[in-house]
Amino acid sequence: MSMILSVDLGTTSITAIAVDTSSGDIVALHTTRNDGSSASPSDNNNSRSEWDTRRILELGFDSLREVGARIPPNSDVAAIGVTGQQHGMLLVDERNVPVSPLINWQDRRGDDPYLHGAGTFIENALNLVGNDARQRNGCRLANGYMGLTLFWLQSHELLPTDATATFVADYFASVLTEHAAGRPVTDPTNAAGSGLFNVGAGDWDAESIEALDLPRDILPELRQSGEVLGRLNPAAAESLGLTAGIPVCVAIGDHQASFFGSIADPTESVLVNIGTGGQVAARCDLLEPHAELEVRPFPWGGDLLVCAGLGGGRNYATLESFFRDVGEQLFGIQSGESLLARMNELAGQVPSGADGLECNPLFFGTRADPELRASWREISTKNFSPAHFVRAFLEGTAVQFFRGLQIVEQASEKSFTKLIGAGNGVRENDVLRTCLAEKFALPMSIPRHREEAAFGAALLAAVGAGVFPDFETAARLIRYD
Repeated sequence: MSMILSVDLGTTSITAIAVDTSSGDIVALHTTRNDGSSASPSDNNNSRSEWDTRRILELGFDSLREVGARIPPNSDVAAIGVTGQQHGMLLVDERNVPVSPLINWQDRRGDDPYLHGAGTFIENALNLVGNDARQRNGCRLANGYMGLTLFWLQSHELLPTDATATFVADYFASVLTEHAAGRPVTDPTNAAGSGLFNVGAGDWDAESIEALDLPRDILPELRQSGEVLGRLNPAAAESLGLTAGIPVCVAIGDHQASFFGSIADPTESVLVNIGTGGQVAARCDLLEPHAELEVRPFPWGGDLLVCAGLGGGRNYATLESFFRDVGEQLFGIQSGESLLARMNELAGQVPSGADGLECNPLFFGTRADPELRASWREISTKNFSPAHFVRAFLEGTAVQFFRGLQIVEQASEKSFTKLIGAGNGVRENDVLRTCLAEKFALPMSIPRHREEAAFGAALLAAVGAGVFPDFETAARLIRYD
């Protein structure tokens, strides 16, 4: 029996799976909470998001070890795939040892006052790279992106000499291979999340790098998505309980991995992915630059058009926190239990339309307009209840994602006939799934496997290691409920 192992180093959790290459079944799975955050909740008014890379490495190894121990005896592990959170970065020295924390995509130090003039770091960075950078890079430089974080570190004279900036999934893959002391490499899917990558040229964007006065050699070498990076080194193999020499493939960004692990037919399908954040994505060409869309390289040919930064679990958790505060501050009720299941239950008791209550659920704005804030309107005595507020919130979330689809379809001059849902925000909230299906006027299909990003990384590794001849063949393993 041939197996592909993969690991997803997510923001909320870290998951490893083993996939049977003949059936597509996930025969072993282990997931654990990512408790690697090292930033205090009060750090600079919550503007910092710093994580202990060694702890994330430990959790990733633990998950792979658990999965390796659960696969059927005499299984052949053909390859290991890696994926993980995009945009954030850490620095490693010439021995591949971290010399900085992981500064992840939630970090907002770009809002700090600029040291060398008026405005903030992000405002000055955007002015320096110019308006045409978005067309070259496929995205607008933003807080939490590698390019912005490097600009902040450079301005504070905190960039070590001979350091390499890397993404956490790339660092993890480098530690697994035979050249564990070698510097990490990256691929276009991750590089495009830096704000420093020229999507059309398939290389680092010299103009943006020069504009921000960053050292070119701090950026990692570029390799193709999913190609074999190296072989599992003896030390890692012993720690994982696996055989040394297993091919380890170049890491892929978690959004592209999730798309690849969810979409069997990329020509007709649109993906709604809701986790901590949210995106609408489809594979097609962007005919004209669009202020609300990102262009992300996709290993299966072409690019993904992505309406990113939409409301996801982070917004829903904020509403949950409000209800928790009501209980504590008004009634003295303190509970560590999640309220999400009860919120979903209440929302299910309210009819579609929430009796006229409308909600814009964007507490944190969008990628295109970070200054947007949440609101409820048309409040009346009939709909002024917690149940109505939750129902309106979920319906407002569906409206935001449908608007994302409209933007993608208008920009690509293409329509889609298949709606695919992914992420825990979709899987674990039947009311939200209903709201999405009603708004999109399409039935929603959900992949049978829950861990879409890890599954996509496994399929990509299977192609890279030669288990499957091409992506189309690998995608036949995807099944829907």
